[in-house]
Amino acid sequence: VQLQASGGGLVQPGGSLRLSCAASRFAVDYYSIGWFRQAPGKEREGVSCISSSDGSTVYADSVKGRFTISRDRRRTTVYLQMNSLKPEDTAVYYCATCWWGDTIYNTGYWGKGTLVTVSS
Repeated sequence: VQLQASGGGLVQPGGSLRLSCAASRFAVDYYSIGWFRQAPGKEREGVSCISSSDGSTVYADSVKGRFTISRDRRRTTVYLQMNSLKPEDTAVYYCATCWWGDTIYNTGYWGKGTLVTVSS
């Protein structure tokens, strides 16, 4: 399973950024893919996940209405469109295999992270 995140950077509060996750064919055929983040001094948390089978999605309460997860037609790239960014969104964002119940959780594979900094 190969996962490669990109698209992080510095953005002002209220701005937008789009993260991309390039996934291997094997990954998208067998796993749902999503995003996690870890802010300095905090635990890693699930942000969003998109189902490999039907494309259903889930979001953490902290990003609902601001972030949108999607994938391309071949399902090998998963995007996270982040709008109305806040300083508290500052974190390293990880692309990973995922699923959800009461919370979004990792199902075994992680990509390298990409840093998102929201600051004026």
